[in-house]
Amino acid sequence: MRPPTFSSASSVAEQFAPGDPQRFDGGYYNRFYGADGAHDAHRIGHLATAVHGMAAWWGVNISTVLDVGAGMGMWRDWYREQHPEVRVRSTDVSPHACATWGHELRDIATWRPRTRFDLVVCHSVLQYISDGALPKAVANLVAATGTVLYLEVPTERDMREVIDPARTDLQVYLRSGDHYRTLLSKHLQQAGAGVWVRPEVVPLYELEGA
Repeated sequence: MRPPTFSSASSVAEQFAPGDPQRFDGGYYNRFYGADGAHDAHRIGHLATAVHGMAAWWGVNISTVLDVGAGMGMWRDWYREQHPEVRVRSTDVSPHACATWGHELRDIATWRPRTRFDLVVCHSVLQYISDGALPKAVANLVAATGTVLYLEVPTERDMREVIDPARTDLQVYLRSGDHYRTLLSKHLQQAGAGVWVRPEVVPLYELEGA
């Protein structure tokens, strides 16, 4: 396990460990989200459309969504605009994000919801969770997933070959893709494009799965 990688640009966030909630302040969101960051509402709209559409293709009626690490609330806002009948519960570990965008203050490494959701979204969260807390965080995500999980998390290989370092937070814990697959595949099947499903609910054709 290599140590956390630090961005070359200095910021207040870099005074804290990768997953410290104090890191995720207004400066963090201004830097990594919106027009200049890796994610904005337009791009998230395309992603949410794709994930929701794939669920519909499999015959899954999404009526409840849990957004873990909701940040600026882009998934929640897309559902409010496109599918207002869907109940979305949004959480974040950042006091700033919760106060600014109206989420519940929750840490998926220590919190497990009492009910399952048709869709769980965990978008760019797990790379901030320490090695010791990661298995519990993944177990809590799996427990919350009734049918579909959308997961995005950069791996060691992504950091070398894929990410744009100018638009991505590099102060994270780096792990292999196989490490995450080992934790997830005990209960979920990888369908590709960041989507995981409960195989007993969504039986995939052989070439649909990863």
